Amino acid sequence: MKEVIRLKIKSRLENIAKVESMIESLREQFDINDEQYGNMLLASVEAVTNAIEHGNNLDAKKEVNIEAYKSKDEFKLSIRDEGAGFNPDRLPDPTTPEFREQPDGRGVYLMKKLADKVFFRDGGSCVEMRFSLSLD
Repeated sequence: MKEVIRLKIKSRLENIAKVESMIESLREQFDINDEQYGNMLLASVEAVTNAIEHGNNLDAKKEVNIEAYKSKDEFKLSIRDEGAGFNPDRLPDPTTPEFREQPDGRGVYLMKKLADKVFFRDGGSCVEMRFSLSLD
């Protein structure tokens, strides 16, 4: 049986600290190693920042829902906003020379680099990231 940890925050950038605290407590509770913790922390902060800024347009009346749970061999994080969503396939590649100086697209790129699997659901208003747990 898996225990789901839930956090609901208002769409204010200062609430990202609550997400950081959540990931820190998950690290302690599930004995997540330093590399996995760093990847989970950065990817979740990027996802929540995108949800607040782009999904909910910094509307403090809207919320971001974060769910986390651990199965036997992976950790799953789900971040959902109340926005209209987006098509992740239409984002420019931030590593190409013409987009290297552009601020947009980096968060999704980082999430895909840091998580083992990334899925966009519900038209892009929900991102699910999975992190394989090493058995060391």
